[in-house]
Amino acid sequence: MRAHQLHSRILATSRTNGVIANRRNPVAIVLLGVSGSGKTTIGKRLARALKCEFYDGDDYHSPANKEKMHQGIPLTDADRWPWLAVLRQLISEVLAQRKDGVVACSALASSYRARLRQPGVQFVYLKGDYDLFHQRLKKRRGHFFDPHLLPSQFSTLEQPQGALTVNAARTPAAITREILDRLGLGKSLERKSKIPRDRTRPHCP
Repeated sequence: MRAHQLHSRILATSRTNGVIANRRNPVAIVLLGVSGSGKTTIGKRLARALKCEFYDGDDYHSPANKEKMHQGIPLTDADRWPWLAVLRQLISEVLAQRKDGVVACSALASSYRARLRQPGVQFVYLKGDYDLFHQRLKKRRGHFFDPHLLPSQFSTLEQPQGALTVNAARTPAAITREILDRLGLGKSLERKSKIPRDRTRPHCP
């Protein structure tokens, strides 16, 4: 995505979401973890609870990156740096408008997270084991990611230090509530709206 396109999307979003004023500082929650950990599912629920925009990092990959992953070819650092630069700019512009935001981004290595880190960013690590995520990926349809790349993602993964770590095997509702509570956001939202709950639906990544 080009810079002017990204800027246009931010401006459009600002017209629909309220700007944070006279309260806590804005926060950009970056959900990280391997494919199948539930970043999109949890990200959308958090965004609904916070009444902010959700940004799926996969949408910002170049066509070349998507094609490589579709063919089962792992991305290199050279492939990832431009992608991470776009996401960093996205986060910076959202926070500059004093708006909350939720971003799903694998950010597997500490060097990748360092590219995204800035005041206002809170990393949340969706942690789980290979078998759990592999089973989810086998059931996923219509996504460019080849499940055979999962082992390479676990190989690249560096356990994050300083991130809020949650158990990705729990239900989406429980994970969402835990994240909001541990970030100190849950109580302030209870008076405004109900946090989405889901006691029956299975967890889909």
